[in-house]
Amino acid sequence: MKQTHSTAFLLLAILFVVCFVSSNLFASKIVCILGVNLPGAVIVFPLSYIIGDCLTEVWGYKKAQLVIWTAFAMNLLVVLFGRLIVHLPAATFWDGGEHFDYLFNLAPRIAAASLLAFWVGSTLNSLVLSKMKVADKGKRFGIRAILSSIVGESADSLVFMPIAFIGTPIASLLPMMLAQVSFKVAYEIVILPLTAVIVRRLKQYENTDTFDTNISYNPFNLS
Repeated sequence: MKQTHSTAFLLLAILFVVCFVSSNLFASKIVCILGVNLPGAVIVFPLSYIIGDCLTEVWGYKKAQLVIWTAFAMNLLVVLFGRLIVHLPAATFWDGGEHFDYLFNLAPRIAAASLLAFWVGSTLNSLVLSKMKVADKGKRFGIRAILSSIVGESADSLVFMPIAFIGTPIASLLPMMLAQVSFKVAYEIVILPLTAVIVRRLKQYENTDTFDTNISYNPFNLS
């Protein structure tokens, strides 16, 4: 059977991919927010979890997982293209090589850590939201969205930090991990009323409200 996807689903999927790819680029700048030093990606990255919540809540775990894998593949493609262009000879009159290389010449370990952390965190976020929705019979979206984000964001940091900063004492990493997770979850709590409105409107527009009953939660099985 040929599958079709609505315009709303496609637009959210595109936005999800853009948020993830751009967050990896913005992470190269460290910003100071309320006295706390954080990677610039914290402004954009939480949006991917909010969009992921919308996808899972409206269209279900399988459709959300399809988008997560697409974002993973597109970001890998950007990383590979970036490394290719870094190694191409620059024009003699161009003086931006150092800055370009700094932005796109990610160490393989950092790139791998980012990709793996994103996939693990987003998958767990979607899985927890999906299972809780079935258990709650579709009620308490706000609580489900927050708890699933805490699980996903924590898993993301637990995977990324030790790999990206291998050799750094865990006592030094824990405050950074806690700060990132706290900021991202607080971000999502603040924007939760808007997320709830968007989810409600999407369900009405799409005339669907998916409950993932009797499905396989194997993230490698998209059928």
